[in-house]
Amino acid sequence: MKKISYIFIFFLFSSSLFADDNKKEIDKLFIQLKSALNFENSKKIEDKIWDLWTTHPTKNNLTKLLADGSSAMMDNKLDAAYDKFTEVIELDPNWAEAWNKRATVLYLMGKYEQSQADIDKVLMIEKRHFGALTGQGLVQTALKNYQKAIDSYIQAHKVHPFMKSPMIMMEMLQIELQKQSI
Repeated sequence: MKKISYIFIFFLFSSSLFADDNKKEIDKLFIQLKSALNFENSKKIEDKIWDLWTTHPTKNNLTKLLADGSSAMMDNKLDAAYDKFTEVIELDPNWAEAWNKRATVLYLMGKYEQSQADIDKVLMIEKRHFGALTGQGLVQTALKNYQKAIDSYIQAHKVHPFMKSPMIMMEMLQIELQKQSI
């Protein structure tokens, strides 16, 4: 019995270490992202961040479930994707990427308020999540909250200065705001 307790403590401790290493690596990459010299360099850093975000730091089965949900979403099986992402969230409600993926599928389903609620969860866990920030911009645009959308894109641009979509969307939204004021 004592041996089982030691094994449990070892796995609990090592799992925590992997999560800490993951966070340290992401923090390092965000520093590099802000100081990137060009788009190509920033894209390589962004890809590394996405790799870490989409890989659960301690549970391979959750990484696989997330990937399965992403495949379902790509195949336009939105209900199946939603179910997979919800299952991942139930198993680990502190994994930002599970919330982000579900927010994306909710957006694709046209459930904008629910998508925004999941984006809020993502940003509580990882305020630098440029994917969620740009997703929030899309949600707010769909809801015709153009200034809120612009604010989201501004925040995304601060986090990821070389990301192109925030600048493009801000320009388009400024035109919409001007039309509304006429």
